[in-house]
Amino acid sequence: MTMFMSRLAWAGAISLASLSAANAHVTLETAEAAAGSSYKAVIRVPHGCNGAATTEIQVKVPEGFYSAKPMPHAGWQLETVTGTYADTYMHHGAPVSEGVTAVIWKGGELPDAHYDEFVIRGSLSSDIAPGTELYFPVEQLCADGSASHWTGMGETGEGEPAPKLTVTAAGTAHGDHQDAPEAMTPGPVTLGDLEIDGAFARATLAGAPVGGGFLSITNNGDADDRLVGASSDVAGELQLHNMRMDGDVMKMHQMPDGIPVPAHETVTLKPGGMHIMFMDLNGPLVEDTVINVELTFEEAGTVVVPFPVGSIAAKEAGHDMPGMDHGDMNAH
Repeated sequence: MTMFMSRLAWAGAISLASLSAANAHVTLETAEAAAGSSYKAVIRVPHGCNGAATTEIQVKVPEGFYSAKPMPHAGWQLETVTGTYADTYMHHGAPVSEGVTAVIWKGGELPDAHYDEFVIRGSLSSDIAPGTELYFPVEQLCADGSASHWTGMGETGEGEPAPKLTVTAAGTAHGDHQDAPEAMTPGPVTLGDLEIDGAFARATLAGAPVGGGFLSITNNGDADDRLVGASSDVAGELQLHNMRMDGDVMKMHQMPDGIPVPAHETVTLKPGGMHIMFMDLNGPLVEDTVINVELTFEEAGTVVVPFPVGSIAAKEAGHDMPGMDHGDMNAH
């Protein structure tokens, strides 16, 4: 924490008169989340300091938001500060008493006329009382030596209002779920030469330990790539699976080497074939919600893709059809 506090002290020495006079604030994209759920803090930076480009963003992680993991930002250096939590939290069945308490992105340049987002994912304690407000204080440092202090917490806080999250009652969200519009069909997500489309997951019954996710990947480039991993806060582990015959029985098997995505081809993960397996679910996958899944490719890198949750028998995104052919989703 010493590094973070020293930076705060340096920024605090700058006169408040030099702060940005723009009326847009640094805010969180999602302002509400349920206690006991995972949460993706998307910090939105809409402008620089008095016209100067932003070169550093410092975020203090609030108590109660634990196991925080920042997302690297292209062109920026990422630093984290770790410390001991005031409380001990349970994460995937194990006690957690320390972790990231501050995140710093620096060395980049965000022009005043441009907008960008900085992301931290973590979990909210199930013991947080409904209505509690968690603040993510932000120090925004700029190329001309000025700074904006988005550190005000409540009516008595100093500086501009800090990005604020209101915690709702536990049970109103599941893991990394978000409310989904009715009959939502996701649009394509682009990562380099890859286009990811039609992502969805199937709803699961209460107590089910596993679930399935599906999508199509089109490689528009000249070089082959490979899906090598996936992760999501809704499950303890995600694996890449396929179906194959074992005698007269169709069974699942893991694909530890990943799923090839050849150049100029489309690879489809669908029920009854290749799929993403959500192992050790933290709770049921609930129909008409959205879960976020981080996909990692051998060449293109990493991207977060929203997976709308369809019915337990969904065949494709936005369409619920009978005939689930994934096999016994509760057995592995």
